[in-house]
Amino acid sequence: MIDLKSMSLPEMEEYLRQLGEPRFRAGQVFEWIQSRRAVSFDGMTNLSKGLREKLGSECYIEDLTILTVQESKIDGTRKYLFGLRDGNCVESVFMRYHHGNSVCISTQVGCRMGCRFCASTVDGLERNLTAGEMLDQVMRIEADTGERVSNVVLMGSGEPMDNYDNVLRFLKLISDGKGMNLSQRNLTVSTCGIVPGILKLAEEKLQITLALSLHAADDETRQQLMPVAKRYSIREVLDACSTYFEKTGRRVSYEYSLVAGVNDTEEEAAKLIRLLKGRKGHVNLIPVNPVVERSFRESAPAEVLRFKNQLEKNGINVTIRREMGRDIDGACGQLRRRYRNRTE
Repeated sequence: MIDLKSMSLPEMEEYLRQLGEPRFRAGQVFEWIQSRRAVSFDGMTNLSKGLREKLGSECYIEDLTILTVQESKIDGTRKYLFGLRDGNCVESVFMRYHHGNSVCISTQVGCRMGCRFCASTVDGLERNLTAGEMLDQVMRIEADTGERVSNVVLMGSGEPMDNYDNVLRFLKLISDGKGMNLSQRNLTVSTCGIVPGILKLAEEKLQITLALSLHAADDETRQQLMPVAKRYSIREVLDACSTYFEKTGRRVSYEYSLVAGVNDTEEEAAKLIRLLKGRKGHVNLIPVNPVVERSFRESAPAEVLRFKNQLEKNGINVTIRREMGRDIDGACGQLRRRYRNRTE
């Protein structure tokens, strides 16, 4: 079966041409799926019955199932667990900010990067998500909340650069003017530091934000937290980020999860200052979410503030990420693991 939600307009034009249909039909189908959010062919009333039946026999429109929703009593953040066609499930998070609504989506079922503070990677990688499955996470959340999503971050389960082709397809589809029409400047792709992927993305000349999961200022500490760091040194990763800025003009966001007693000391802050001094970018401090399967603890609020102040006094652009959904399995992979353990 053919996944129409993952198709670009030119691809849809070629597919319908092969069915003997005129070019304008592709625009109609694309609009039904990407703009009107159709989930079946029956309601596509401007298509002939014969074409609708043909599409129904050969194609499908991705339509995720909401398995469960948790809503935070603290801030209204909503965490979704979506069921996929093959029985797998993925998480997404809906967050309200003063500047608009943000959705954090997953790009893979599970993850193989092995980051020590993340629940997504505990069971390894199951498979990549299609562009249609990524898109539908946003569409289903908009439909469920009745609210427009203005920002999308690819920071859920999975490593986007490990699913590069589908992620790139998703970015182009969600920013298509005839589809959801989100500004590329409101899209953020997070990576744990896959250097070839960063360099490849830089050549696409997109206007998206690149977020690097840095989490440490030296290779030894970073390797303890992130096994991928054994393959790509901090210097290689930061050089790739500099190339991304040079090619796109977009500042890089450096994500730094603060783990008590591991990377939140004054010495670690000093090393981070030396590492990032003079680089175009922004540090996003993240008090790590406690994960049952891991032993890491979050830094105390006073330590987080001290770390931030130390960076600011030395000219580093830094913010503390507002904690969202702490009372609803907020960390990546937690809800999926609990659901799987319960159903198994």
